[in-house]
Amino acid sequence: MRTVDRYRKWGWGLGIATVSAVTAFGLASWQANAAPSAPATPGATADQPRVSHPSPVPEAAAGTGSDPLTGTEVDRARGIALTPELAATARDVTGQPGPEYLAAELDAEGTGREAELYFYDYRTEKLYKQVVDVRTGKLVKSYSATGMQPPASEREAKVALDLLLADPLGANFREAYRKATGQQLGGADGLVPTAHVYTAKPADQGAGQCGASRCVQLIVKTADGHFINVTDLVIDLSGRTVARLK
Repeated sequence: MRTVDRYRKWGWGLGIATVSAVTAFGLASWQANAAPSAPATPGATADQPRVSHPSPVPEAAAGTGSDPLTGTEVDRARGIALTPELAATARDVTGQPGPEYLAAELDAEGTGREAELYFYDYRTEKLYKQVVDVRTGKLVKSYSATGMQPPASEREAKVALDLLLADPLGANFREAYRKATGQQLGGADGLVPTAHVYTAKPADQGAGQCGASRCVQLIVKTADGHFINVTDLVIDLSGRTVARLK
């Protein structure tokens, strides 16, 4: 299960949370007879102790009340939220048509099953909030704003790592990897990056555009459990550049 509530309330009242399909586990009772009773008749075999194993119950297609959005609801809402215009004009983190999907959550202040979905358009540097009524299948509200930088998605973190490894400054990361693991880095396989959105500070040099542009810093976990901190480097996802903070 992916982490829920990774995103915080911020800005214009956009509540963002990474929503995953929530699987309910039916906990079957454990039946174990530590001391079976004596057989009723001589020679009869006593029942052997048995244990029933818990098994996951399939996720419901739709939630009720304030239940988190199900995977089915999120998938349906995403399709509705991605309007033809947004799909045609926006660009994702790789530059391909369509906005970058960030997250979805149930509108906690709503009266029904309304999903709030968040997309980032790398062409206009706008954040979009699309509100979908999952019961009726209709887009009921739409908002957009510039200068808003919600937490990065897993996909954005992976793209940021690829940009870092392809940049000359990636040599610093490769050397840190060699020192931590004793091996040469062969590529991104096995690496798990975590990205933190970076907004430029007044005294920054080399990353002054961050905030208007979408920028991140990385902490990378290696396959053998080491963590490599490269937060002195800023990856500009919008400009697809890497800079060292000065």
